[in-house]
Amino acid sequence: MTSADTAVPAADRLRTIVIVPTYNERENIERLCAEILAGGTALEVLVVDDNSPDGTAALVRRIQREEPRVHLLCRPAKLGLGTAHIAGFCWALGRDYERVVTMDADFSHPPDRISAMLDASLRSDVVLGSRYVPGGGYAGWGPHRVLLSSISGLVARTALRLPAADVTGAFRCFRREVLERIRFENIVSKGYSFQEEMLWHCTGRGWRIAEVPILFVDRRLGASKISLGEIWGGIWTVFRLMFTPHSRRAGPPERVGRPAAPPGLPDRGA
Repeated sequence: MTSADTAVPAADRLRTIVIVPTYNERENIERLCAEILAGGTALEVLVVDDNSPDGTAALVRRIQREEPRVHLLCRPAKLGLGTAHIAGFCWALGRDYERVVTMDADFSHPPDRISAMLDASLRSDVVLGSRYVPGGGYAGWGPHRVLLSSISGLVARTALRLPAADVTGAFRCFRREVLERIRFENIVSKGYSFQEEMLWHCTGRGWRIAEVPILFVDRRLGASKISLGEIWGGIWTVFRLMFTPHSRRAGPPERVGRPAAPPGLPDRGA
C-alpha cells in the first residue's frame, strides 16, 4: 500500500456493498440509502427485501432509476434475518466487492460510522459497530431493554468465548476473504441470533476482530421486529453452539468462491 493509497479514505477506494435487510421499511429506506451513499464514492447498497407488504421493494426500484449504486434482492416471503444476510453475502461474493457491511434499516446503526469501520478493516478482518466499547452507547432504551441486552450479551460472550464486547449487533464489516471461507450451510439460525452464530464461526479461524464505537439509537419510524420467539431463539442458539463441534466452523482455507445462494430472486441491478 502506497502513501497515496492511504491518503484516500477507505470509503472512497475499497469497493463496498452495504447489505440492508428489509421488511416493511418504506418509511426509512430512501433516506437511509441516501445517507449511506453520501459516506463514500466506493459505497453501494443492496436492499434484501422479504416481500414487504408496505411497498418497500417498489420504492427501492424507484430509487434505482436515479441511483445505479442501489441494488435490490427480492425474496418471496419473510424468511428470517439470518437467511437475508446469507442471501446478501452470496450476492456480494458473486461480484468484485472488497468489503461487505451489514446494518439495520431503521437508523439504529449510524450510517456515518461506516467510514470508520472501513478504515478499521485495513488492519482487521471483521469490524463490529459496538455499543459496549469506550465511546459507544445507546439512546432511547428503557432500563428493561438495557438489562436484557447486557445479560444476553454477557451469556453469549462467556458461553461461546467470543472475543468482543458487542456480540449481538448487526452492524458489521467483513473482508471478502472472511465470507469466502465461511460455511454458510453450517449456519442454522434464521433470526436475530444469526449474529452470535456468525461471530462464533468467525472466531474459530484466528481472524482479527475489531470494534468501532457507535451510538445505537432506537428506531423512530416503523415497528420493531423483535419478539419473544426471537429471544428464546437466541438462548437456544447459545446452548446449541456450546455443544457444536469446532470442526463445523473450521473450513479448509482453500475453500473460496461463491457459495450456493438460499431462496431469493435478484431484481434489477443484480
